[in-house]
Amino acid sequence: MIKIDNTFIETISQKAKSSPRLRMNYNYHPQLNDLLQRMLNAMEPGTYIQPHKHEDPDKTEVFFCLRGSILVVEFDDKGEIIDHIALNTNTGNYACEIPPRTWHTVISLEAGSVAYEIKNGPYNPIDDKNFAGWAPKEGNPASIDYLNSILVKLGLA
Repeated sequence: MIKIDNTFIETISQKAKSSPRLRMNYNYHPQLNDLLQRMLNAMEPGTYIQPHKHEDPDKTEVFFCLRGSILVVEFDDKGEIIDHIALNTNTGNYACEIPPRTWHTVISLEAGSVAYEIKNGPYNPIDDKNFAGWAPKEGNPASIDYLNSILVKLGLA
């Protein structure tokens, strides 16, 4: 049995806080080629995940909020926001599912936020994500302004 308790969530959250990227994964799937990828994704405010989609191969992605508050945003092909949800167990917004071929990003709204993520496998870093050309790459100084612009557009800044 795999257990996810407060102690383990706090451990992975502390690793995210001390990571230069302000996030940390913990994989539950034993192999990267497993057909079902399951992981904890601990994220701190300010971490930037470049908008991307999973296609060719198509993959569905599901996020469950275990702690904190996590914003999931969907975009059209031009980078305009078409939908969003702030996952937070206190508000009753527990989870969302992103269909294949859908541009999206995930943003931590609260320190100590942790999601349980499920995605079709296998994982191959070469073709797992198709990154949006209309958004800054991770590590680009413009990524912080872009992240903040999303929050402003949605009234969350």
